[in-house]
Amino acid sequence: MEMERNGGRAGGTGGGGGGGGMGGLIGNAGTGGDGGSGGPGSIAGSGGNGGSGGNAKLLGSGGAGGNGGFVSPATIGPGGIGGSGGAGGHGGALVGNGGIGGLGRPGGAGAVNFPGGPGGNGGAGGNAVGLIGNGGNGGAGGSGGPAGSLPHPDGKDGAGGAGGTGGVLFGIPGAPGPNG
Repeated sequence: MEMERNGGRAGGTGGGGGGGGMGGLIGNAGTGGDGGSGGPGSIAGSGGNGGSGGNAKLLGSGGAGGNGGFVSPATIGPGGIGGSGGAGGHGGALVGNGGIGGLGRPGGAGAVNFPGGPGGNGGAGGNAVGLIGNGGNGGAGGSGGPAGSLPHPDGKDGAGGAGGTGGVLFGIPGAPGPNG
């Protein structure tokens, strides 16, 4: 009630990104949509998560995962949570690379006397499920948001996404994404 009188409002969470479309028999799959930004407010809304990349069917690469949504700084309260990246799609059943994972976004800055928000996690790279293909690299995690003041802590860094597996006959596994 006190916050309402002072004009304080909580920002809404950003919408999640849509999934990427599946590839045709021959062709690459679509990229996942990015997560929406968290709404601004006294208590900042969290960023939405990125959508997953689409899977390829027979010959083609999986789609990249969408990136997480951004966060606005809080003016009353802790920092919002950065959006997490979507997973990369899988490669085709015969030949194709896995898609890269989406990026996790940084956590929001906290208001005075509040901690920063945690960063979003990076999306996992897609697997090369066919005979030949490289696994997708994992997305980087977002850094934790700064605290509004000491002794409150900064937000926890987001974890990088795991790399995808390589093809059955030939292929290089994807590299894991760095932590925030």
